[in-house]
Amino acid sequence: MATLIHPTAVIHPGADLHPTVQVGAYAVIGGRVKVGPDTTIGPHAVLDGWTEIGARTRIFPSATIGSEPQDLKYDGSEGLVKIGDDNYIREYVTINRPTYANETTLIGNGNLLMAYVHVGHNCVIENQVVISNAVALSGYVHIESRARLSGVFGVHQFVHIGRYAMVGGMSRIVRDVPPYMAVEGNPARVRSLNRVGLKRAGFADAVDGKPYQALKQAFRILYRSGLSLNEALEKLEMLPYDEHVHHLQHFLRLSQQAGRRGPTSGKRVGTSGDDDD
Repeated sequence: MATLIHPTAVIHPGADLHPTVQVGAYAVIGGRVKVGPDTTIGPHAVLDGWTEIGARTRIFPSATIGSEPQDLKYDGSEGLVKIGDDNYIREYVTINRPTYANETTLIGNGNLLMAYVHVGHNCVIENQVVISNAVALSGYVHIESRARLSGVFGVHQFVHIGRYAMVGGMSRIVRDVPPYMAVEGNPARVRSLNRVGLKRAGFADAVDGKPYQALKQAFRILYRSGLSLNEALEKLEMLPYDEHVHHLQHFLRLSQQAGRRGPTSGKRVGTSGDDDD
């Protein structure tokens, strides 16, 4: 074990590190931290608070995980930061613990958080999400699996971002981003289906009845028919069942409930790059 931990690393005796964990120079690991097998902790990284990290995760230099939330209501409560397996957490990423006791800031499996990403208190990031450089997530943001966030923008607190969604760089995200959609702009708007992402994920493109075609029909009803959102959702209920359309419909209905931010609009703003799909 001594050969895997740099002699300048500062590790509290109470920390629970699997014998295969590697720790770089000048890293600091607190006494309530637990790290799973084959995880690598880079130089100058800081792991603090009540933090659990799974297997085969790579934490790059100067990342800070488990620090106090940037919330004036925080009173020192024992909230958990829980990170799964096979994640890449790049340089200067910050991941804050939740504000209150018995709550969790949760990151699943197979995610890539690029340099300078900030994950605020009580956020949930599911699986295989990619977040590009300098994206800041406010508190209580929830990102579903396989979403893609381009760089240099902020996400308002309590926003939900749906699975397979794509958010363009330098956007202003203050409302929920529907799953399967490409969203960008300031103010952000739904522009089209996330066609590239869906095709890369194996969604069919040309065969009637396959998932891509069902989502394409749903997109046109929601954003190109001129119907109100509730009218469009009612029309979607009359279509043949498709699990992805059902998830989209369910997401949009929940987004309208009290306590949620409401869905991002699909209204045109006159940009020539808008796509009718």
